[in-house]
Amino acid sequence: MSERKVLNKYYPPDFDPSKIPRMKLAKNRQYTVRLMAPFNMRCKTCGEYIYKGKKFNARKEDVENETYLGIRIYRFYIKCTRCLQEISFKTDPQNTDYEIEAGATRNFMALKLAEEQARREEREAREEEANNPMKLLENRTQQSRNEIEMLESLEELRDLNRRQQTVDYSTMLEQYNPAETERERLDREEREDEAFVKSVNFKSKTEGSTRIVTEEIIEEVKEEDINPPAAKVVKPTSLSAGNNNSSTAPPIVKRKTPLVLVRPKAPPAPSAAASTSSVAVAAPTSSATSKPAGLSLLAAYSDSSEDSN
Repeated sequence: MSERKVLNKYYPPDFDPSKIPRMKLAKNRQYTVRLMAPFNMRCKTCGEYIYKGKKFNARKEDVENETYLGIRIYRFYIKCTRCLQEISFKTDPQNTDYEIEAGATRNFMALKLAEEQARREEREAREEEANNPMKLLENRTQQSRNEIEMLESLEELRDLNRRQQTVDYSTMLEQYNPAETERERLDREEREDEAFVKSVNFKSKTEGSTRIVTEEIIEEVKEEDINPPAAKVVKPTSLSAGNNNSSTAPPIVKRKTPLVLVRPKAPPAPSAAASTSSVAVAAPTSSATSKPAGLSLLAAYSDSSEDSN
């Protein structure tokens, strides 16, 4: 597929480029370029401020008889946006910057000028020391004198601190040893752990010294609630066999004692032995409560009366 727009042109076989007439142009002619203001500036005629980055249609030309290490230097011409005064500036490849020439003043130049002055003085002093050995000797003597003065002032401050404070810093620094401090701390913790273990008495559960204490609630049951049978009246002759003066005594009636119910509270975590003992103790209690206690008392009374008869 052929190209839509052909860029190459046809050259006939008898084409001779030397026969083409040349235009005679000026050696240093100007070109119109589009650029932005490289720095903030102020017009000298009307005082208009031109900020950095404002776009202009500028004229560009080469600076004659001025280069830096083979690099060309260019000059630009712009016009003020208010009074149309022409402003010119050129490139500065040595400092990678631009330099204002005419028509305006650059803002914020004080800091730049101070830095340039400091660099210039430092360069001049270095060149003077390199070319003048006596100047180098004087500078070294002055530096040594300044160092001695600083050491003397430092020693005076140390003496003043020693008089005001009684702390011996050298001894403190000698005693301070991070490794020893860490070792001592570990030993102290180990001793504390051993003392704590010795202070605690660990008793084995197999030993018979462990006791489970249960809380008991004692309640008195009235005789009307139990409903016992009538008590048996014992003849006075059976009780007073060996006593002659007992015939006048009133008949003795034996009554049963009030029943006492014991309700032990279950322990929070009873062992197997404790549970079996509790079951063994609870069994007679339940049997005793199931049967009325009065029958057993009557049987005992009847036996005693038969024996006496």
